[in-house]
Amino acid sequence: MQGLASRVRRVARSGGVADAAATDGDPRAPLWRGAQWFRALSVVYAVGRQIDEADRYERIGWSWVMIGAVVVVSAIAGLGYVRGFGRNRWFVIGEFAAAAVLALGTVWVASPEFTAHNQALPTTLWLTNPVVSAAILGGPVAGVIGGIAIAVINAIYRGTFPETVLRDANYPVFMAVGLGLGVAARVAIRSQEQLREAERVAAEARARERLAREVHDGVLQALAFLARRCAALGGPGTELGALGELAAQQERALRHLIAETPDAAPGREDGGTVDLRDLLRPFASATVTLAEPGGPVVLPAAAAAELAAAVRNAVENTERHAGPGARSYLLLEDVGDAVLVTVRDDGAGIAPGRLDAARAEGRLGVSESIVGRMRALGGRAELTTDVGEGVEWELWIPRT
Repeated sequence: MQGLASRVRRVARSGGVADAAATDGDPRAPLWRGAQWFRALSVVYAVGRQIDEADRYERIGWSWVMIGAVVVVSAIAGLGYVRGFGRNRWFVIGEFAAAAVLALGTVWVASPEFTAHNQALPTTLWLTNPVVSAAILGGPVAGVIGGIAIAVINAIYRGTFPETVLRDANYPVFMAVGLGLGVAARVAIRSQEQLREAERVAAEARARERLAREVHDGVLQALAFLARRCAALGGPGTELGALGELAAQQERALRHLIAETPDAAPGREDGGTVDLRDLLRPFASATVTLAEPGGPVVLPAAAAAELAAAVRNAVENTERHAGPGARSYLLLEDVGDAVLVTVRDDGAGIAPGRLDAARAEGRLGVSESIVGRMRALGGRAELTTDVGEGVEWELWIPRT
């Protein structure tokens, strides 16, 4: 069984999942590229404004040096973000530092009257670029903090801090841009993670289907034929009949393995939820009857997986120990603040003291696989049994 499960996982990993990983990129890449178009337009605007207003500065030559620095900084930043080597914290901090120097440097080339009533030489539009970069890299919080930083720098340049921050309508725009693009970046990251997970699950499902076809054409048919022939030739109670029953058990176990939800089903790793009915349905077979409610029974994925594992152990115990012809009956109930799974069989039952003896002998299947699992989940496992009366487990798990 373990070898077969390992083969399923290996096939899945070697399929579409590996291909998806090979072509994986930054989900924010379109945002980075779009931001550089905005940067280019802001540079064009800054240069055009410099051409129109250069004679208004006290140090005209230095104003051209500063506008040249705007072009150079923009080219370096644009190349870094498009190529990817600039998509890190220190590069963005460097962009903020360059923006601060250029904005505050306007005081050097302009008169106090100019700075009191006009935007900085790099222009307010150009100063939005580091806010955009911070938002794409760090998300909405980083974007808002970047907007506040640029607002403060601009207010200091005006020389009326903090009054300007409260009155100037441009400063809320800085923060709104940071917030909006930050949210967009986070959505892009989550969307790629969901797509990657969907591709992985689809690849594993395809591998499982291929394996199911192979197993059905070979092993399952052989086991089914062996079970029928042994039952016909040997009958119950004989060694040949026992061999047939073992073949039937192995056939059912293989079918369960092929049909069951993959170990890394959606939601189990990221704390999502699943419908418990989907985890219990693979147990249904010719000897296992499942009754379930009409609506979903939603539980945290990890808890649902542990509960399903406890049910599997109870069903397998019936197959091994309840005697020939024993049947199992599963009943799933949603009782509001808790979920109850009843596992009952019509087999030979468990003699008084047998479980204690098994525990003393070091066989901890019931105490660990069933009772221990339920205790770890904050639930409980209640056993009712007697010789000739079958076994009934009530597995309770609270909703959290």
